Amino acid sequence: MIIIDMNQIALANLMMNLNMNKSKEVDENMVRHMILNSIRMYRQEYKQEYGEPVLTWDSKHSWRKDYFPQYKAGRRKGREKSSLDWDKIFTVLNNIKKEIRENLPYKNLEIYGAEADDIIGVLIKDPKKWFTEKRMIISGDKDFIQLQKYPFVQQWSPITKKAVNGYDPDVYIQEHILKGDTSDGIPNVLSPDNTFTDGLRQKPLSRKKIESWVGADEKYISTWNDEVKRNYQRNSMLIDLTNTPEDIEIKILEDYKNAPSGNRKKLLNYFIKNRLKTLTESIGEF
Repeated sequence: MIIIDMNQIALANLMMNLNMNKSKEVDENMVRHMILNSIRMYRQEYKQEYGEPVLTWDSKHSWRKDYFPQYKAGRRKGREKSSLDWDKIFTVLNNIKKEIRENLPYKNLEIYGAEADDIIGVLIKDPKKWFTEKRMIISGDKDFIQLQKYPFVQQWSPITKKAVNGYDPDVYIQEHILKGDTSDGIPNVLSPDNTFTDGLRQKPLSRKKIESWVGADEKYISTWNDEVKRNYQRNSMLIDLTNTPEDIEIKILEDYKNAPSGNRKKLLNYFIKNRLKTLTESIGEF
């Protein structure tokens, strides 16, 4: 199984197009071609060893936002300050996503309340696949390092164009929980929920302290003060992919089982309609 983090792939290609285009106008036709060509390349590279792609998408709503309202709150502020037309960007990406779901012959998974991270995590940790199927994750997101503790799991970053490896998954997830995740608005375990939303500085968390806390057992954790224990639980819930709510896990597995693989007969008309001449010549690679 080739599991593709489509939100990252789509946005990375769009931003690359904007960087190439000095006018900063989104070229929807070029972005479409780039995204589709990326899918083609990953399938060509990994199909023989890992099988067909599964395309995973973020839902517009995340259960993490219900659990922690400050989750990713800074991203909206960043977009508001940006000179880019984010309404147009999201319109283009949503149009292309709809086309992909309707015309490409692969399973597409988008589950209300779930992020692509949740979908990928559930597909990876499904025990039925542990010893029967190799899995390749296509994403530069280091959150997926934690999933490399499961058998036959590899990760390729389209951003760095390198394999993501060389980490101890158990150590990595513990350090990640302790440090939080600035890009997602998750403070470290010493800092309160409103750290980023209110523009506060995080309380310093030294490398020495992180190293002393990694691998802590329940007895040692019980010696932490209540605030640190509470913040550790907060971060663990948001970052550790084994904490995806059970109802969402069930829905992901059901949707994966029942998702249609698509109809290859739609490809040619879709490519012709959108004047994708180069991709039409490589249609057998889809």
